[in-house]
Amino acid sequence: MVHASNPIMLLQSTLSLFLCLFNSQIAQSTTSINLWPKPRNFTWLSPHQVTFLSPSFTITTNHHHNKHLSAAVTRYHYLIKTEHHRLLIPLTNLTTTLPPLHSLKISISNPATPLHHGVDESYTLTIASMAPHATLHAKTAWGAMRGLETFSQLVWGHPSHVAVGMRVWDAPLYMHRGVMLDTSRNYYPVKDVLRTIEAMSMNKVNVFHWHVTDSQSFPLVLPSEPGLAEKGAYGPDMVYTVEDVKRVVEFGLDHGVRVMPEIDSPGHTGSWALAYPEIVTCADMFWWPAESEWADRLASEPGTGHLNPLNPKTYQVLKNVIHDVATLFPEPFYHSGADEITPGCWKTDPTIQKYLSNGGTLSQVLETFINNTLPYILSLNRTVVYWEDVLLDGIIHVPSNVLPKEHVVLQTWNNGHDNTKRIVSSGYRTIVSSADFYYLDCGHGTFVGNNSGYDNQTTGSDSTNGGSWCGPFKTWQTIYNYDIAYGLSDEEAKLVLGGEVALWSEQADPTVLDARLWPRTSAMAETLWSGNRDRKGVKRYAEATDRLNEWRSRMVSRGIRAEPIQPLWCIRNPGMCNTVYAI
Repeated sequence: MVHASNPIMLLQSTLSLFLCLFNSQIAQSTTSINLWPKPRNFTWLSPHQVTFLSPSFTITTNHHHNKHLSAAVTRYHYLIKTEHHRLLIPLTNLTTTLPPLHSLKISISNPATPLHHGVDESYTLTIASMAPHATLHAKTAWGAMRGLETFSQLVWGHPSHVAVGMRVWDAPLYMHRGVMLDTSRNYYPVKDVLRTIEAMSMNKVNVFHWHVTDSQSFPLVLPSEPGLAEKGAYGPDMVYTVEDVKRVVEFGLDHGVRVMPEIDSPGHTGSWALAYPEIVTCADMFWWPAESEWADRLASEPGTGHLNPLNPKTYQVLKNVIHDVATLFPEPFYHSGADEITPGCWKTDPTIQKYLSNGGTLSQVLETFINNTLPYILSLNRTVVYWEDVLLDGIIHVPSNVLPKEHVVLQTWNNGHDNTKRIVSSGYRTIVSSADFYYLDCGHGTFVGNNSGYDNQTTGSDSTNGGSWCGPFKTWQTIYNYDIAYGLSDEEAKLVLGGEVALWSEQADPTVLDARLWPRTSAMAETLWSGNRDRKGVKRYAEATDRLNEWRSRMVSRGIRAEPIQPLWCIRNPGMCNTVYAI
């Protein structure tokens, strides 16, 4: 904080306030276009000009036969003509004497290219000053969808205005930009899943990581194993049917979003025991036995149960599950979990006890599981994603020769930059989901009851960590300033596929979904698309604030209940809500 008793700091504060006021006046007359995420290369020629969108405005494409692009064109055509977004700060000093814009013409080089990891999402958008048509060129349908979103943000007002005399060349820095949503601990109706995917597409986020099952519930209906959902779901109205999954996958493709399923195993499988109690160890037991140490817990949170790798029936059931999931989800990445294997859970099983008494180890038990499942998943032409624990856990892990680097991706969530470094220095590709930066559930306290730690009449540790293991709350600025390749060599950085924010749902459900995700996920979206630095290499979080305010407002008008990041007063008084020093 600034202290008036320090004359130097007071002088600096006064100067800073003057600059803020000066910049505020300049900002009121400066013409700027707020786009999110910010394009890699964006040029708007002076004098800045706009024109009206013709009432007969159309979007046309070259002959492409791509039903997903056709759906996107129809969707964006309706949005562009009807949105009439009202800017929070009106643009000024604009020339509007040009003829109206009649159409956007889209050309695509490779319209049949499927939506897989690494697909080309680049595009070039040109809106010339005197031309009746704007042009959008992309190599793939997915790049065209990204360009359509950018074009939609260049239209505002009633009647609709569109900026002209501009050119955008754009492409993502990272190919994997995702949201992980846990739909096991609390159930989300399909409409909420679809709305999330729609918001992801607006933000050019391209992977919906669906953590669909866990110890708490098994809501996914599988044709080969219907009993898992019949007995493991919270109720018959809290399931995802085959038709539901098809709808989500198709909706994702229509929006340029891959849907990557996660069936977490062998841990986090307590819900399987309701259908198959014989293949699950420590099911339905109290998670942290009284008078025991943390190391002797049966789970890291309420909801116990691990699949038993030494029971042959485990693989009969699991291979049916894997086959059905691979059939339902065409996505080439299959997430197999393998996180938080708790020694105490496996040690409750007599078969595993005997194995250990004969000189075996729990790491070898996990290796048995991997050796019986990984080859089968690979036989279905899938790349397997595991949480980092399978290699990095300090107690139960497998050697790297069990995990072929060409077929395995490791998703990191612990220890920030350090674990990212450990993974890529070992030669593995990684997806970054650091709990220190990207866990959106953090900072809301623990969910376990009867917790005497909250009976505290003085300021304690909860004041700084939010009462949760991964607190404090991750603000949008924390997320925006996170560099997922920090401390890596150029070669190591090439192994970072991208990142995902994660919303675990112990304390989230549809009532808070949008506000937990947005606009904080927007912050990640921009940094993974175009970075968080300007052309001089300086972090641009100050400039991003105004754009994110505007973008959040547009998302809300589009039906996404994103939480505010500032009072409206700050938006109406640019520069006045900045800080002089770190607080």
